[in-house]
Amino acid sequence: MSTRNRARLAYKLRYAARRPRSIVPYTRRLARDTWLRLRTRDHVGYYRAVMRSDTARSADGAVGTPTHDRWLALGRMQFDYLADHGLRPEDRMLEIGCGNLRAGRLFIEHLDTGHYHGVDISPDILFAAQETLVRYGLQDKLPHLTPVRDLRLDFLPDGLFTVIHAHSVFSHSPLEVIDECLAHVGRLLAPDGFFDFTYNETEGAEHHVLREDFYYRAATLIARAEAHGLVARPMDDWRKTGHKQSKLRVARPGQGTVSP
Repeated sequence: MSTRNRARLAYKLRYAARRPRSIVPYTRRLARDTWLRLRTRDHVGYYRAVMRSDTARSADGAVGTPTHDRWLALGRMQFDYLADHGLRPEDRMLEIGCGNLRAGRLFIEHLDTGHYHGVDISPDILFAAQETLVRYGLQDKLPHLTPVRDLRLDFLPDGLFTVIHAHSVFSHSPLEVIDECLAHVGRLLAPDGFFDFTYNETEGAEHHVLREDFYYRAATLIARAEAHGLVARPMDDWRKTGHKQSKLRVARPGQGTVSP
């Protein structure tokens, strides 16, 4: 967390001067992203196209892990955190942005059969998720993997999920997409359920880089949760994991599970 605005030209020039090898990859990414934005109607459609492009090169890389060892480590980090916070086999879990099951494979293994639901805007990454199920022999756990067009999640039943989880989803989402999710996620929560999500936190001006990486103040996201009748608090102990993103936990008012 910092006050740096990565969208400012001065920051980009300083970054390029310190890391000249990043100039060519950045330029390629800028050209690719500009082309994809011109061909799509909204942010979800745009990011679906980004994921298609990234997954074609590497499914692990598409979810933000350049090596398989890092994929394994980051999945383990997410699982251990929730397990330490009391994730039970009988919990019913919804993972928003499940990707290729970096953490999902561990959640599926831990949870009772049929209790894991993973959704993603990218059909391509869900094909990779199916390969992960086969690789780790998890077919008998009957996980649900569903592509979605948006984050209204209106095909899911009320009050089903005790745990909803989104890792590195809002870090790639403009505020209107986050707001759409928060407007609907409360309907899905069981009375004692909670929704954990990570995001890129800044103490300075909120900004984005190439409309792929978004930076928010915690107060902004807490206020959006409250606008939809939910309560949210920072999960400060998440920082002990060393992950660069911050985490909030959202629940219905008066529910004890909002505390760690």
